[in-house]
Amino acid sequence: MADVNAAAAPQSIKAYLDALKVCLKGQPPALIQDALADADEYLRAEQAQAPEESEAQILARIVETYGTPQEVAEEYIAMDDAIKSPFPARADEEASGKGPGLFGVLVDPQSYGALIYMLLSLATGVFYFAWALAGTILSVVFSIFIFGIPLAILFIGSVRVISWVEGRVVEALLGVRMPRRLPTQETGGSLWTRIKRVMADGRTWGSLFYMILQFPLGLFYFLTATLIGTASGGMIVSSIYELATQKNVVRLDNYPELDALLNTPHGLVGAALVGFLGILFLLHLARGIGFIHGKIAEALLVRA
Repeated sequence: MADVNAAAAPQSIKAYLDALKVCLKGQPPALIQDALADADEYLRAEQAQAPEESEAQILARIVETYGTPQEVAEEYIAMDDAIKSPFPARADEEASGKGPGLFGVLVDPQSYGALIYMLLSLATGVFYFAWALAGTILSVVFSIFIFGIPLAILFIGSVRVISWVEGRVVEALLGVRMPRRLPTQETGGSLWTRIKRVMADGRTWGSLFYMILQFPLGLFYFLTATLIGTASGGMIVSSIYELATQKNVVRLDNYPELDALLNTPHGLVGAALVGFLGILFLLHLARGIGFIHGKIAEALLVRA
């Protein structure tokens, strides 16, 4: 963590937040976003309660209770480390560049979490895409009417809530640190000023693009997981069943020579082994997709 000169006390809220961001350099972007949002909200609440004081006076008064930027950064890092991650080895693996190994994915919770995410992604992708498309069209169509503005604001607010919920799902299943509080927006100013702030916020458009992108990605994830999983699992189960019962359930009627070779003890064992390798491949693929999708979510849903 970067050091900040304690002697140069911040003289404004912006300077305090900039110093806090420097202290948190190298931490996950979502952690930085949460810390900055909390600090900004607290400092501006204190400013609203004492409008007669300058920002420098307010900072000098509350820094003893809230803490210096470096103290706040250390506290946030400590709190984040204290939260039990579903994938405690993730950071060590990323630092060392080593994964769980060829067979390690069979007992790796991160691989199964990513696989569950792939299976859920079609449903979430359809919902996100439909909501984003319908909300955008209605907001544009009704923008010519007076009620179009509040409708658009409500839609943007829903996009932010959905992006936060998606972030919690991504963190739970993919192990990527995501924001743990809803995004805040600076208060004050006219309604039009606040609308412009929301429109200028990169999280607004990043979240909307993510919701649209989730549909094709979710379709690809779901089809990949189900096709490989079904084919591999079917080969294992049917081969073991035929070996145990001697009933001919593994059939390749269009390829009689291959069917005759397959329906032997050695052929069935080989088919089960191929199915097992397919499961291994799927878990490794899911782990890789989970890593890539986590980076996509981090890039589009987080603004530090």
